[in-house]
Amino acid sequence: MTARNTKEPKVVRYESLDDLPAAPRLGKAVKAMSDAEIERRAAEDADAGAIPPDFWDKAQVVEPEGTEQITLRLPRHVLGHFKSTGKGYQTRISRVLASYVDAVTKKVG
Repeated sequence: MTARNTKEPKVVRYESLDDLPAAPRLGKAVKAMSDAEIERRAAEDADAGAIPPDFWDKAQVVEPEGTEQITLRLPRHVLGHFKSTGKGYQTRISRVLASYVDAVTKKVG
């Protein structure tokens, strides 16, 4: 068994966007792109687009929900199935359980 760091990650908060550290410098491949290539790539990117002027006025900070370490007994075949999917199987188990809770909550609520 190997020891792992289970401490929560350090949370860093900034008073304003001006306090954020500088972004990493652009790589050589990006610097070599022409303006036309950049425009073409931006046009093809479904996530790129104009942000509405009032977007940040309506934005709300949402803190991620924390987790809690527990001991859970699962049927061997269930655990075996998730372990066979590779690294991150515990996260997948958690997501399946969260999805179930969300579905049940929506039916009731």
